[in-house]
Formats: sequence, C-alpha cells, structure tokens
Amino acid sequence: MNKPFLHYIAALALIGCILPTDAQAQRKKKKVTVKEISIYDIDTLKQPVPRNRQLWHDKIDKEQKRADVSDGAVDKLIYFSDDTLYTNGITRAILTEVDHLQKMVENMPANGRDAVADNQEKIRCLKAVNDMLVGYNTDVKPDPIFYKKQVANMHDLLIARNEGKGMEFVKNNISFQTLNNVKVLYETNAPERTFIFTEMGNREPQIMIKRLSEFADAPFADNVVAAAAKVVPNELFNYASSTNYVLSGAVKRSKDPLVQTIVRISQESKSPLKAMPFLNDIHTKKKTIAEIDKITADHDLFYQNLVRLKTENVLLGGDTYTDELKYRGLKYVREMNDLHEAKDPVRFKCIENFPPEVLYFIIVYGQDEIYTSSFLGTYRRMMERLKPTTGDSLLEKVHYDKFRTFIRMCAGYNVLSDFLATMDGEHKNKLMRDFIAGLEKGKDNDLEDAVDVADAFGSIQDSSLAAFLDKQVKDNYELAYKNRSKKGVIIYGLLATLFEGSKAVDSGNVAAQQSEKLNLPPINLVQNKNLLDDSGRVYEQFFFYGDEDGKNSYASFLGNFKDGKWKMTTSKYWSTITSTTGKPITIYANLPLTEPEDEEAQKELTKYLNDNNIKPTIVVHRGHSYHLPLTMDRLIKETRIVMLGSCGGYHNLGTVLDHSPDAHIISSKQVGSMAVNEPIIKAINDQLLEGKDVDWITTWKGLNGYFATKGREKTKETFDDYVPPHKNLGAIFIKAYRKMLNSTEE
Repeated sequence: MNKPFLHYIAALALIGCILPTDAQAQRKKKKVTVKEISIYDIDTLKQPVPRNRQLWHDKIDKEQKRADVSDGAVDKLIYFSDDTLYTNGITRAILTEVDHLQKMVENMPANGRDAVADNQEKIRCLKAVNDMLVGYNTDVKPDPIFYKKQVANMHDLLIARNEGKGMEFVKNNISFQTLNNVKVLYETNAPERTFIFTEMGNREPQIMIKRLSEFADAPFADNVVAAAAKVVPNELFNYASSTNYVLSGAVKRSKDPLVQTIVRISQESKSPLKAMPFLNDIHTKKKTIAEIDKITADHDLFYQNLVRLKTENVLLGGDTYTDELKYRGLKYVREMNDLHEAKDPVRFKCIENFPPEVLYFIIVYGQDEIYTSSFLGTYRRMMERLKPTTGDSLLEKVHYDKFRTFIRMCAGYNVLSDFLATMDGEHKNKLMRDFIAGLEKGKDNDLEDAVDVADAFGSIQDSSLAAFLDKQVKDNYELAYKNRSKKGVIIYGLLATLFEGSKAVDSGNVAAQQSEKLNLPPINLVQNKNLLDDSGRVYEQFFFYGDEDGKNSYASFLGNFKDGKWKMTTSKYWSTITSTTGKPITIYANLPLTEPEDEEAQKELTKYLNDNNIKPTIVVHRGHSYHLPLTMDRLIKETRIVMLGSCGGYHNLGTVLDHSPDAHIISSKQVGSMAVNEPIIKAINDQLLEGKDVDWITTWKGLNGYFATKGREKTKETFDDYVPPHKNLGAIFIKAYRKMLNSTEE
C-alpha cells in the first residue's frame, strides 16, 4: 500500500497543504515579497469622520452589537457552536473585519471625485456594509462560512469599485456573495448588477428563481425565468398561478416556449398541480392536457406513469415528478404500515398488481416512513416478480436512481446478500464498486450518496463483502489523492475511519479514539455542562401534533412523570414539567390541540421561550414524519440532543445539523414507537437528575437489557431499529465532513 493512504489522516489534517487555497498561496507570496502598506490596509483613520457619515458608522456599530448579543452576551464573541472554527471565524468577520471596512471606506482616496461626490460615495459604501450586516442579523439560519466569505468579498469589491474595476471584479468572482454585495452597493440599472444577476440566473436557476421578487421588473428577468423553467418548472407554475401580478407577469410575459407550456397547464388543466409532473409529455405533444387529466384522476395509474417517466429517464421536470413520486408513493407505505397486524393478502393488496420497478420506487422514496415489515413484504414481492431476471437488470431499468439508498436499506434490513445473490460475480463486484466510487462528484455540499455509504457500513454483516468495500474505499482514497480532489480526499478518508470504527466493539475508549481521529467532540456522550444554562438548569422541549397519534403520544409521555420526582402545570398552549428532586430540569411540551391549533400552540410556546431567553438543549419530536419539517424549523444552535423518530435520510440529518451543528441525533429506521420512546427519555432524564453526562454506550446497554426481558420481545424488535448517536454514522459523517471542509477554507 502506498504512502499517501497510510498517512490519510495526516493528509486530511494537512489538506490545505495538499490543495492550497488562493489565500494560502497569497500568504506564501507575502513571505518572500516585501510590499508597501496600501491605503486600504491602514487600520487608523487619516481624517476625523464628518458628522453626516458618523450616523452610518453608528448604524453599523449597532448591527455589530446586535450580532454580538445574539448568543445572549455582549462579550466580543459571536458564539455559533462548540466548534471554534465557526465561532472564531464569524466573530472575526463581523466584529474585527467590519471595523476595518469602516476605516478603509473613510481612508479611500477620492480618485478624481469632488468633495460632494466623494462624500456621497462613502455614504453609499457605508450603507452597503450596514445592509450586509442587517442581512446577517435577519438570517434565521446564518451560515458562518458563507458570511465570512461575504465580508471578505465586500472588502475586495469596495476596493475594486473605488479603482474603477468593479465590473472586472464581478466577472472574476461570480458567486452569491458577489451578488448580495453588488445588490446593496450598486444602482438598480448598473451593468455590474445586470451581469451578476443574469449570470447567477444561468448558473443557479433553482435558487435565483426563488428571489424573483428582487428583479421581476428587470429586463434580465426573462433570462432567469427561462433558465429556471428547465430545472424547477414547479416554481414557475407557482408564480404563474400567483395573485401577485408582478411575479405572475414576469412569467406570463416570457416568450420562451417551455414557460408558455407551463402557463397553459396552469390555465387549462382540471388538476394543474397533478399535471405538472408530465410537463415533458405535454411540451413534446406526446400527450394532451386532457389525456394527462384522465391519468391523474386514477391514483394507481398516476403513480405508474410517474414511474414511467423515471424509466424513460425524462430529464425535463425531474425534480417535479420525483417529488410527486415520493409524495404519492407514501400512500402505499402508510396503508401497509397501518395494516401491520393484518394478514399479508390484506396488508399488501394495495401493491399486488405492481411490477418490480414500481415496487422499487415505493421502497426507496418511502425510506423515511416504511416499517421494517412493510419493507420486507414489498421487497419479497419485488424479488418474486423480478424472476428470472437479475438485480442489476432492475437497477439498469431504473437507471440506478437512488441505488445507493436501496443498497443501504437492504444492508439495514439484512437482505443485501439475498439481492446480490441474483447476480454473477462480475456484476456483483461492479455494482459494489459503483456503490463506493464517484462520491467526490458534484458540489461540496452534495453528500447524500456518501451518507448512504456511511450508513450502510454499520449494517453489513458479510465479512468478505466488508473487506471488498474496505479495499474500494482505500483505492478511491488513493485515486482522489492522486487527482488532488479535496472533496474526495475528505470523503474517502472519513469513510475509512468510520468503516474501521463500525467494526469495533462498543466501548468508551474506542469511541474516544474515533472522536479524536475525526477531530470531533466526543461522539459517545454529551457532557452535562453542555446541557445546562447559566443557572445550571437543563431545558427540554417536546413537540406534539394534534392528530390521534399525537394525542396518544402525549398521554403516554405524561406517564414518565408520575413517580414523585416531578411537578406539572398546564396553560392554554403547553405543559411545564419541573423536577422536584435531583438536579434542576424543566420540560416544555405543547398541548396536542386539534389541527391546526397544534401549530399555534407550538408557535406560542416558541415565542415564550424566545421572550424569556430559554434555549432548550434537548428537543424531542413526537409525531409522524410528515410533521418533521415543522419541528426541525424550530431547532436552535444551542440544542445538543435531538430525538426525531424516523430521521435516517440525509436531508433530515443535514437539516438538523444546519440548525443544531453540535446535535447528537437519535433516529430510527422506521417511525417512532411510544413503547420505545418513553424508556429512552426516562434513561436520559435519570442521568440528568443525577448530574451525569449522557453516556450513549451505557444508556443503550441498559435499554437493551430492559427490552430483552420477558414480555417485551416485540418491543425489542422495534427498539433494535433505533440508532443511538454514537452509531449514527450518517450524522457523524456530515459533522466530520463539514468540519474538515471548512477547516481548509479558513
């Protein structure tokens, strides 16, 4: 084995040396080049600030203080997470570097402007800096790396503008940071503004079309609208149907043929939302709008035609019909789940007439909600109808869509060997090589495939297959190293570390070693001190919903607090449960009021917590997965433990960590169960009452013993589908990847 792989951890730590950034290159140059200090680098004012501009400095200072106090303290530190990379980076950008921007603007040479024009220019620049800070402070989910880059971008853009090189800078720095800064620094009709909005519309139409209100009346809006129609036609449909005449007008006035097809669907279809997935059929005149309306009126026919689009590999409107495929497929998953105690002929009647490719899509797009038994029943029927063909022929038919998700699910439900047995050795090896290969492709934040691979590692029992995958990871690491792929080096280095750890025995020492290798805080425990507020109290928040399941869950939840260790009070919208013995704990749980009052209860509780500066460090979601987005939207960066029931998918894990970057996530391969949730919650609170750290290895050993007792066999099967944080390889991978990637950008 060559030297690069043997030292991959060192390579990860020193990836900035392997793949130097522009900033590093500049630093190297500075070591050998003595350069005269520029007027833009001087950190003292050359002249006093006149009163009319001091008003803008005061506004900027106010926004800086607002950012500083966002973590509850004015201490010249903007806390983002326990990871000092994020906290120090955003603190330096917003506080230190913005201070320098203020001085730099004041010191800027007039470059031929008279006193009046120079004053107006400097006010414009200061206003732009202030608007940038307002944008940061009003962002409900600020990305510290993004804003660190935006401040640096503003610095360089101000200099370029002052030297008459604004357009040159914009063309050489096409990014959202440049777009945001140009928007606040340049006039509406400025060529720099037209260029960056048009260029970003072509490069990032999915994001830019969501910002249509910012430029709907501008001439370049037509270009952005036409580009968006090809990739996010549903967004165009929403605007075409909008009662906002500015937005709808921007779409309807477009001469682009595809945009006009979207407009026709919005106006002529009986069920336009259902018709939109078939945009390609209508646009190419393969089917009329009336024919599509007949298809969408029959749910089974509708679903099978959505699968047809997949097997035909239709690219136009891919996200639109994929979203619909997932949404419509959940009907079958939920029906099978609801009939989990019925005999198979009854339970699986809803899928009896479907061919294997349709069953495949029900499985992979139903991953967040499918029960173990529902998966196995669907999988068996898929395999029976597949005969005499092979598993690889099925994957070819579906164009390998979500094949890593499918393999991960097969590994998790212990049928991977069965699926692979349908293939000869050559095709089996090719499939598993493809499973590992190519994870470095796409943008830096495209991690879904890599997370599927990471999650699969912990479930593979076949030792020969595990050894084969281990070698593939190492081979791909070495290839990424050779090709100087930063993303590839990080992904495969982390997978190698996770793969090694997934084979190790559960122990605190092993987990500690894993944390050290991954450069993460402990993955096997949450320190008690990190769960306390300044007064030494732990705050928890539980989210309940107003359907029947939510009401039952709430009643079951209350049973945890009848042992004399707690007292409870109930208001109009929530219950407050406080410990009466041991360490102080306060739990807030919104009442499961009938929908939509349940959301109102959550909103009122969240407002109360915000008004009283209460930041729950433990959050528990008690509800079906379709309620999950509402819970995740209310997560905060201070949260350290998140229990979300079914949350195995990358998008859910990524969203949780976007909001709560230090969270330890308890998830399940299927929906949560009251009989499992309550013992887990009790085990956590018992440790907190004693002032202990929450130790996942000890907790799970105790719970395994509890569920292994006689009479709990069926519940034990459900518990076995729960994944503790130290085994949640997908979440661990995302944390480690983000930290490693961002460390190379410092």
